[in-house]
Amino acid sequence: MMQVLMMNILSMESVSKSYGIKPLLEDITFGIEAGQKIGLIGVNGTGKSTFLKIVAGILPPDQGRVAVGNQVRIQYLSQEPVFEQDMTVLDYVFKGDSPIMKLVHRYEQVLESLNQSPEDLRLQKQLHDLIPQMDTLDAWELETHAKSILTQLGIMQFSQQVQALSGGQKKRVAMARALIHPADLLILDEPTNHIDHETVEWLEDYLAKYRGALMLITHDRYFLDRVVGQIIELEQGKLYRYEGNYSAFLEQKALRLEQLAASEAKRQNILRREVAWLRRGAKARTTKQKARIDRIEDLQQAGYEQKNESIDLAALSTSRLGKKVLELEHVTKRIDGRTLIQDFSYIVLPGDRVGIIGKNGSGKSTLLNMIAGRISPDEGQIEQGETVRLSYYDQESMNLDPSMKVIDYIKEAAEVIYATDGSVLTASQMLERFLFPPSIQWNPIARLSGGEKRRLYLLRTLMEQPNVLLLDEPTNDLDIQTLTILEDYLDQFPGAVVIVSHDRFFLDRTIDHLFYFDDHGILQPFFGNYSDYLEKKKSEEVVQKQEKKEVKQQEMLAAAAPSAKPKKMTFKEQKEFEQIEGKIAELEERNAQLLAQINEVGGDYQALAALSSEQEAVSIALDEAMERWAELSELAEGTS
Repeated sequence: MMQVLMMNILSMESVSKSYGIKPLLEDITFGIEAGQKIGLIGVNGTGKSTFLKIVAGILPPDQGRVAVGNQVRIQYLSQEPVFEQDMTVLDYVFKGDSPIMKLVHRYEQVLESLNQSPEDLRLQKQLHDLIPQMDTLDAWELETHAKSILTQLGIMQFSQQVQALSGGQKKRVAMARALIHPADLLILDEPTNHIDHETVEWLEDYLAKYRGALMLITHDRYFLDRVVGQIIELEQGKLYRYEGNYSAFLEQKALRLEQLAASEAKRQNILRREVAWLRRGAKARTTKQKARIDRIEDLQQAGYEQKNESIDLAALSTSRLGKKVLELEHVTKRIDGRTLIQDFSYIVLPGDRVGIIGKNGSGKSTLLNMIAGRISPDEGQIEQGETVRLSYYDQESMNLDPSMKVIDYIKEAAEVIYATDGSVLTASQMLERFLFPPSIQWNPIARLSGGEKRRLYLLRTLMEQPNVLLLDEPTNDLDIQTLTILEDYLDQFPGAVVIVSHDRFFLDRTIDHLFYFDDHGILQPFFGNYSDYLEKKKSEEVVQKQEKKEVKQQEMLAAAAPSAKPKKMTFKEQKEFEQIEGKIAELEERNAQLLAQINEVGGDYQALAALSSEQEAVSIALDEAMERWAELSELAEGTS
């Protein structure tokens, strides 16, 4: 059996990196081979995005080196892309240093301008000059590929200013740029954030077939399961590699932790025996005794690598919730003349687990804002029960004061809280349970990573000890471990929960039923989880396609089947049939003349435009005449 040799396209040797006094990466050696698909996971704040930036060559390491193979092209999608002022979608997506990308960028610019001013002779000449250059560099395939990706991502207006787009649209534009530019290594930092399920599913299929190497950070566990073939975990500055997808990682990590625990238990037993011997005392400072003392010191310094990096939400209690929670009656909301929510009624019950899904811009966040009382419905009403204590984890309130200390931000919500066992927990103690040690609590929020800020915001939301929780895209920027703990917390949460999310795994774990937005602002109920809904939707699409196919086949059979009484030609049709062959010959001759004139017209672009327009009209007329000749021929056979 022939062994396939993999080519190493990037190597990282003894790399270390710190953020201030906090070490993020410690003596990491790592390599990426051609075609590998790697998922990077770890608790927020451990340095995942920093690691990607070092791999991409954006950040230098403090120590060590990163070697990239000759001619290796790297494309990087940042978690928070930066757009220059007044830059259009076209400028951003196609901007690049390679000759072929510059050419396609220029071609698309001229084409877009020509669509706006089709009579502009200067633009016509520019387009005419660019076409042979596109042929020379064989750029047509890249141009077609680029337009296909842009269309799939819902990007149609190339001339629109990027700064005028929504957050989700900006993310799509940045993703389009990363996918369009040819790369041997594609690096994506949270590509599934702020995009709807249809786009996530398309991206999943696209990356599964991607031929280059891939490294990505994502909290979407289904995505990891279906796209990557290797997981690397960043933990306490070290990197651990696991072969396989996310499911395989869970099994392998559980085994590693068991082995670590067994090793620690063995180390502790040896340490106890050695300490007991030492305490008995020795009569002389012999070489053997010194060796045993050195051995004890080594055992003490070895320590247990697996520190406690788990979040504890079990202590959080909630206030009592009465029978009446939330009642929405005939709620309608319009924005800018568009109906987002049409006549929606629902009664939220204690213990409800409701998911809200829909395309970006459909009105999901608007619905939560109305439930939270931040905006009012145009029609209908929303009533809240007297015992309701509502907390809202949203996407917009994350604008934390960067100068505020971490602990002061939490104290604004509560100085202390009462745990389920009746004990009192201070803000500092809750921060420690949420992986913010005392050394970080007095730091300004500005020094936290984006993911740590989201975790801090989640803690503050839960510190309010609500009995009704509204969660708007809670999975964005939270690490997998925090999401797992949040899912466990919601399992035990006695109150009601309403969740807006596109994360399939999270919704499958947390909801009992959902509402989905149709194209008319009506929320349709579905009893089941997100995966159940997607399966139903796919089944319906298959049935619809089959029905359309059958209708088409029936139409074709009906058209091909001979009629019981062959239709005879009318006198008018006989005259038309006698003349149509001459008409076809004239059109063919004129079409040939026009094609010859177009080839000889030279630099007269006004004449070229007129000739091209006439030739297109003659070509259409010729096709129609040929179709009519075929119809009349069948009638002539029935008449004879």
